[in-house]
Amino acid sequence: MAGVSDETPRWSQAVVYQDMWVDPDDDPRESDAPSPDGERATLEDYLTNYRLTLLMKCEGLDTEQLARRAVPPSTMSLLGLLRHLAEVERDWRGWISPGEPPSKLYGPRDADFDDAAAEQEMVDAAYADLVREQAATDAALAEYPDLGVRVGKKAIAVRELLVHRVEEYARHCGHADLLRECIDGRVGQ
Repeated sequence: MAGVSDETPRWSQAVVYQDMWVDPDDDPRESDAPSPDGERATLEDYLTNYRLTLLMKCEGLDTEQLARRAVPPSTMSLLGLLRHLAEVERDWRGWISPGEPPSKLYGPRDADFDDAAAEQEMVDAAYADLVREQAATDAALAEYPDLGVRVGKKAIAVRELLVHRVEEYARHCGHADLLRECIDGRVGQ
């Protein structure tokens, strides 16, 4: 059929720079402050910015859009990413502690994605779980000022855990870019 397209039109909230997610003056990740001093502060700054990016990618969507699996046959959705990252934060605490790892939040492997459904209660819980688990992991890692100290049963360096957290969020922010563009065409920086 001529003139019909399955492509979602691309759009941006930015006014000054049409190819950006938001204009620099409105971007919560941008600051006139000098860059952080030191390795830990730099890693934590990157982590904070990736966390904000993920939340920005989910901003303004309804429950159906958050739960939409935009790239079949994958079960990945923005809601699934929120749940997955809450689960991963919880899992990292298991790497730190000498005891048994904490129980799973959402059940067996991949339940964070597979069971994500367009229900307001589930969406609200995912956001609350993410905030709680991030804070708990941040607090656990803050107990180790020396990034070279090895923790947990496998003696993993705190530095490795911090870098891995940045990597995990960065990778999933890339997924979030693609998922969001499939949902409503919104592209991001």
